[in-house]
Amino acid sequence: MSATGQPIMGIIIMLVVGGVLGWIASMLMRTDGQQGIFLNIVIGIVGAVLSGYFVPPFLGGAPITTGSFDMKSLVVSLLSALILLAIINLIRRGNVR
Repeated sequence: MSATGQPIMGIIIMLVVGGVLGWIASMLMRTDGQQGIFLNIVIGIVGAVLSGYFVPPFLGGAPITTGSFDMKSLVVSLLSALILLAIINLIRRGNVR
């Protein structure tokens, strides 16, 4: 794969993994039935992309645009999806589950 294709592949992987992590986060917070799978996947994708760009440099890693992907990225993405789900619950219902 060319050097220009790696960042795109990293972003695509983060989108797919972010969707799965959003679904897993919704199951952990027990919001999978109330919000619907689409919103949970979108929240996971947003959390994965935002955390993939901004958090790894603070932890000694590289942003997802470099094409790197590791376990630390997965944990950070799951935590950001959980945080975003909690914020959405707070806005929509006035409480965090």
